[in-house]
Order: sequence, then structure tokens, then C-alpha cells
Amino acid sequence: MHISKLSLVNYRNFAATALDFKAGVNTVIGENGAGKTNLFRAVRLLLDANMLPSAYRLNKEDFHRPLGDWRGHWIVISIEFDEVSDDESIQALFLHGTGVANENSVQRATYNLIFRPRREIRHELSQLTSGDHVGLAAIRKNITIADYETIFTGRSTGDFVDPNFYKSVVGDFDAVEFGGVLHPPEIGATLPKQLSVAKEISFSFVPALRDVVRDFQENRPNPLRNLLKSKSGAIDLTAFKVIADKVVDLNQSIEDWPDVGVITEDIRQTISETVGDAYSPSSLHIRSDLPSDADHLFQSLKLFVGEDGVGFEGGIHQLSLGGANLIYLTLKLLEFKYSQATMPIANFLLIEEPEAHIHTHIQKTLFDRLNYDATQIIYSTHSTQISEVSNVRNMNILGRESGVVEAFQPAKGLDDKLVRNVQRYLDAVRSNLLFARSVVLVEGDAEEILIPVMIKKLLGIGLDEFGTSLVNIRSTGFENVACLFHDERIRKRCAIITDLDAPIEVIDSGDEDETRAKRRKMMARSAKSGIERKARLDAFANKNQWVDVFYAAHTFEVDFVESGNSELVKEHVGESWKTKLSRNFAKSALSSGDLARFGRVVLRMAEKQGKGWFAVHLASTVTPHISIPRYLIEAIHFANPVLSDEVWFNILTYRLDTLIKEGSCDEGESKKFAHELGQFRQGNKTLKNLADLAKQTFQNDEINDFLEVFVR
Repeated sequence: MHISKLSLVNYRNFAATALDFKAGVNTVIGENGAGKTNLFRAVRLLLDANMLPSAYRLNKEDFHRPLGDWRGHWIVISIEFDEVSDDESIQALFLHGTGVANENSVQRATYNLIFRPRREIRHELSQLTSGDHVGLAAIRKNITIADYETIFTGRSTGDFVDPNFYKSVVGDFDAVEFGGVLHPPEIGATLPKQLSVAKEISFSFVPALRDVVRDFQENRPNPLRNLLKSKSGAIDLTAFKVIADKVVDLNQSIEDWPDVGVITEDIRQTISETVGDAYSPSSLHIRSDLPSDADHLFQSLKLFVGEDGVGFEGGIHQLSLGGANLIYLTLKLLEFKYSQATMPIANFLLIEEPEAHIHTHIQKTLFDRLNYDATQIIYSTHSTQISEVSNVRNMNILGRESGVVEAFQPAKGLDDKLVRNVQRYLDAVRSNLLFARSVVLVEGDAEEILIPVMIKKLLGIGLDEFGTSLVNIRSTGFENVACLFHDERIRKRCAIITDLDAPIEVIDSGDEDETRAKRRKMMARSAKSGIERKARLDAFANKNQWVDVFYAAHTFEVDFVESGNSELVKEHVGESWKTKLSRNFAKSALSSGDLARFGRVVLRMAEKQGKGWFAVHLASTVTPHISIPRYLIEAIHFANPVLSDEVWFNILTYRLDTLIKEGSCDEGESKKFAHELGQFRQGNKTLKNLADLAKQTFQNDEINDFLEVFVR
């Protein structure tokens, strides 16, 4: 039996979200604040028998905040199981416990936690006439969290994530339409309190490793004490009596030690001298309190570990953070193995962000090896190392937008070949695209190195601050990764940047020497490949709102010069030409504006130095006056169609400060622009107002090209 689906409705940062799971090992990934911890807590509310009873009493802070007025709405946490065990106790939950007596067994079933208004409130709502907003407001005004109840149901048939089903069961608050059935059969029958899935399964939760030293010092979360307690209950007390007797003798020997007697008598005398015999204790002894019973004696044991290879063993607090976390994780896994040994009908193991303070190689090894028989394991992580070795078929990605979380299944609808290709491409570097809010795919090192630097220098903020990951595919096989971005899979924007490789000179010339003829044949082949690539990628992105392709007319290096960056490239000709004459020739060609001349020079520089190293050299001298090629700006705009006003305020403030420091703008004009920026921040001016003013005030500044694309 395993979890096949988890649905969360109106719970914390989940409005209406469904996650799909497979048997075996599953991964939930997402950026900080995406809801991984909330998701695990939701699962625990249904399956963790160790949750305190008070946890099931939800409160108004548990409602999804964008709901606004939570009163009257329901929170629903629903788990769907597949391959349900034939065990009588589990079948009772989904058959007899829910009133289904005429079926032999079920293979798929649901188990739900529903937090809803009490029957009286639901009845009041059901009596409202359609459109009676005044009546609805009057009822909601008096609803408090005390008017809510928590119930568990089984064998439901409806999908709460479907807004139409939710409205049919809970009600349409906008239209003020509430059905008359107070407990529709589609939500499942209420389960008796004595029946619980949590009592029939093995469930272990390993929390995020944040302060394990403190956990070892406390009783409840200490995994060592839990392990020892589980073993102490199975001890043969007759055999253990030998140890217990020794502890009693040791306690007595300590009490009989002469110095202990002296101190005891001194305490008695000092008290008598201080307050007199009338107020002194009637008796006083110093005694050793080593426990002699098995349970308490086991609980007093502590773990000592050596990790420096010199034979020293210290307490947990003396270990490195990584060492302490690894020990804690190990003990929690052993705790799970002990519970698994009791042969429950299903085993579930949840591990929250195991990567904290653990070396990257250990992270990958841990995930690769942790695979228990007949156990469903669910990780949450924001580690690219763990994501790299995760099975993309068993992955859920949490994406957050304006406080609302969506869940994406990246392999949904892909055939086996595409899944294998995706798995091959998603190494530890590229897998960061799974955490991004948007993605830009490039084909080579030059783009990977230079594009982030150009953006940072021009705007004062980087792609990371946009939430955009730039990923180097190192080929033109973009489809192997871009296929992830689709309505069925990851609903995030993906911009592809590649070259058309159009020739920089005429390729059908007549008489020419052998070298030039060879070069032109190569250009012809590249141009043909570029045309074929464009046709293929355009067809791939067609009708996919999440993917678009942006082309350099020639190559990245050629278009970089053509966009107005010849002076920057000229600073590096000395690395490719050694003589003064050849350097002057190269500089002249770069300044000529002749595509064939400057194209040949910059391509030779990239070839001689290596495209990656050439880009590194250029990046080291990029200034705020970098001219970004138009197709790159278009790609950034597609990936980030809307930047917040605060981001634009920071960009334009940085730009203004830069120009003022350079002395590139008139003092009066700069003050006027600063004033308009303040008005923009207060909401009194639009971005278009600022773009128009920037074009007038800083006529030749490179920021205008960027603004022109974003404000149109």
C-alpha cells in the first residue's frame, strides 16, 4: 500500500493543490517558503500516530491567507492510497467503517481530514437564498474558530481540488449558493474514532536537521532515548537483576563514602546555625540516584562518537554540525527499521531536507542507498545534489507565485526516451532549473559566462534576483530539458537562446583561394544547420505558452560586437595578435562596421582563446555601459514578463547613481528624474512615464533598450 495522491485545499499556502506519488522513493523539491514543511505536516496529521491530539484542532492561521475571509470555508487534507492491503483492519476502514458492506475488498481508497463549520453553521448557510450577500455576511460575522470541527472520512469519491466540486459541497461564496445536503456522500463517511490508518501502519518522520544537539539534550525528540526505550521494554528482568543489584550496591557505596558523610553533617550543622532547630529539616541525606530499573537506566545512557581518526570519542555536542546531523539521521532511520520489524501492513518514511550541513557526496550517497523494502519514502529538499540523483518520474516540484503554491510533476505525459534524456541532463548544475521561477537555456560557455555579468552590470541586479536560472545545455539539444515546461508539467517560463549561424559574408563567390573556400563551405554548413534548428525549435515551441526561442542572427560573439560592444572587444586583441601591426589591423576591423571584417576577427579571437576563456576575458572588463543584444533582452523579458515596481525602482536608482558618478547627466535633469522615481515608488507615476523620461534625460544610455522591450 502506498500514497498515490495528496490533495491540499485551503491549507496554509496551498489553495487547491494535488501531488502525485509513486511506490518507492519520491522527492518533493522547491525553494524556501514553497510549502515543503506544511506539506509534510499535512501528511503527518493523517498518518503520524505520534502527533499530539491538539494538533488536529486547526486554527484560523491554518487557512490559506489569500482566501481573505476564512469563515465558512473548509480545510481538506486528502490522501489517496493505491494497492491497498488486504489486511482486515485496513479493509475495515474503507469498507465496513464507511458503510460499504457489499464489496469484497478495495485496491484504491481515500482518507481525509476535513476541518469544517459545525452542523448548525452549515445549516444556516444552506438556508440562504441565492445572491443574499447581506445574509451571508451576517452569518459569517459571528463565526469563530470554536464553531469548527475536525472529522476524518474514508472512501470519498469527489475531488476537492476541483473548484466546481468544492463549490457544490462547501458552497459558492461569491454567488451565495449553498446546497441543502449537510454531509454529501461524495466526501466519504465519517470514520469511527477507534478506526485509524495511523494505528495500522509504520510511519516515521525525520524533521529538518537544524538543531540536533538540542534534540539530543531533550527527552521527546531524542532518537537515542526512543531506541533505548523500545529495547528496555523487552529486557528479561530476571537476567537484568544482576546489573540492577550492582547499581544498588554502587549507590550505597557512594553514600557511605567518608567525604559524603562529612558534607552531609556540615550541611545539617549550617542549617541549624542559620535558622535554628525548630525550622531545620527533620532529616537530610546525600544519596546516589542512579536508576536501577531497566527503563530508567537505559534512558540515562549517552552516545559518544569519534570522528577525527585519533581515537578520541566525544559527546554529540563536540561533533561537527555535519557529524551530529549524520548521527541523528542514522538513529532516526534505525528507529524506523525497528518499527518496520513489527510487520505493519504499510511503511511510510518522511525525511525533511536531509542535506543540512552534510557534505554533497554524502547527500548523493544517502539518497542512492536509502531504499527499504515495502516502504514508501518521501524526501523534501532544496539540494541540487539530491535532485540530481532523484528519479524525475517520482518528483513533485513546488512553485510559488504571489503566495499561492502549485505542484508540478515534471515527467507527466513524457515517454520513456524523453524521461531518460531529462534524467541524463539534470546533473547537479542543471538541476537548479527545478527550483527557479523561470529558466533561460543557452547552448554554450560564452553565453553562460557573459549574460549574467552583462545583466548585473547594466541593471545593478542579477538574474538570481529575478528568480531566473540560466542553464548551459552545452549543445543544441534544448528539447531534452525544455520539454519539462508545459501545461501538463512545470508551468514556468523557459526561454531558449541559440544561434542561427547565418553567414557573415557571401558564400557563393567565384575564384578564391583554398583557405577562403574552405571557410565559406563551413559557413554554408553552419547556416544550413541554423535554418534546420530554427524550424525544429519553432515547431517544438509552437502552441506552448511556457517556451519560446530567441535567436542570434549569426553567433553570440558576432552579434555581441554588432550590438555596439566593439570597444570592449578591442581591449582583448592583444591576447590573439602579438604584433602591433596585426593588433591595429584587428582593431580597425572591429571598428569598421563591416560584418564580414569584424565577424572574422571576433570569431578568430574566440577560436584562438577558446569560447569560454574569451568570454571570461570579456566579462572581466564589462562596464555598466554594456550594450546587450536585442534578442537577449527579448529572452529575459519572456522569462520575466513582469518585474515588480520595487525591482524597477532599484534598477533605475542604480542607473541614475551610476550616471551621476560618471558625470554623464546634468544635475538639474538628474534631480528631476530622482523626484519622478520617488513618485513612481509611491504609485503616482507609471513605468511608462519613467521610460519616456529616461529616453529624454539619458538619450544615449543603454538602459533605454531594456526599457523599450519591457514597456511596450
